[in-house]
Amino acid sequence: MTKFGEDWKRGFRDLILEAGKKALEDSNLHGAEIDGLFAGTMAPGPLIGQEHAGALLADWMGLNPIASTRVEAACASGGVALRQGFMAVASGLHDCVVEGGVEKMTDVSGPDVVSALGGAGDQEWELFPGATFPAIYALAARRHMLDYGTTEEQMASVAVKNHLNGSKNKYAQFQSPITIETVMKSKMVASPLKVFDCSPVTDGAAALVLMPLDKARAHTDTPIEIAASAQASDTLALHDRKSLTELNATKVAAKKAYEMAKVGAKDIDIAEVHDCFTIAEVMAIEDLGFFKKGQGGPASEKGQTALNADISVNTSGGLKACGHPVGATGIKQAVEVTWQLRGQANGRQVDGAEIGLTHNVGGSGATAVVHIMKRVN
Repeated sequence: MTKFGEDWKRGFRDLILEAGKKALEDSNLHGAEIDGLFAGTMAPGPLIGQEHAGALLADWMGLNPIASTRVEAACASGGVALRQGFMAVASGLHDCVVEGGVEKMTDVSGPDVVSALGGAGDQEWELFPGATFPAIYALAARRHMLDYGTTEEQMASVAVKNHLNGSKNKYAQFQSPITIETVMKSKMVASPLKVFDCSPVTDGAAALVLMPLDKARAHTDTPIEIAASAQASDTLALHDRKSLTELNATKVAAKKAYEMAKVGAKDIDIAEVHDCFTIAEVMAIEDLGFFKKGQGGPASEKGQTALNADISVNTSGGLKACGHPVGATGIKQAVEVTWQLRGQANGRQVDGAEIGLTHNVGGSGATAVVHIMKRVN
């Protein structure tokens, strides 16, 4: 992956080229061996004025004439791209696929970014009347506080933990620890969510290589197996949901993934979850089955999701501290889990990690994709 952050020197194609080059070097792979490319990118049109991104990336990476496909699923674009590549290789249609995710978000104004991201929700019922994503997740936070007694300090503890992890990750956008007081005193965005409850606007890219496990062994001594890939959907508009305090798409995708991998939530050592806002991580660790509904806040406050705790969540720093270049996030999650399972997450390594999970969400939960990955002994 590239360094995440505000990158004023490089463009969209430069970012994915760097990440792709690193992935090929890591895999001891030559471009001629690749027969497919799936790239997750949400909004290159409104953000940089460029569509037809699949063809652009194949061209810029020197991979023509391979099949190259752009995948869009809002903030879950990277995770869904990973799933598309997984299905392509598992079906036997492709033997070697590069998975990429990229977004260049800082070349336009703040309002333009808000408008581009707002398209991930219901344009008619949410964005047009003025509901931004901080407002939508603030509604979820308020309901969670009302139903379960979740506190602002508990949500703040998610940010503190993720910024601490990010301080140990050279690729993270924010690399300084913060305190509960830092979060609580930061400016209000949409009550009760403050600046430090929200993920940032970010430039960045990530990439990895998929191939059948027997062929992967010829390219690396530390192949990582994708044991499960599952995706589910829900209503685009928040007002049509049965509950404001859970993402049903996450619950359905997680159930399918656990069944496919023949594991349970208790077997997961590490998880990269979609913490676009601190309340999103609280709900995610509940919906994924790590903690009972309503216990995500207390578990976060008690340190049960810290490095080498009950379950290590967002060791990369998550979207909150590592950054959230929306199309790249789902791939970055898989890269982080790969490093953890290989024992290569220097400074933030989880002891003896063998099974990891990634959880990538589009919009306010209309799309959720879950992958389970295992270390191959």
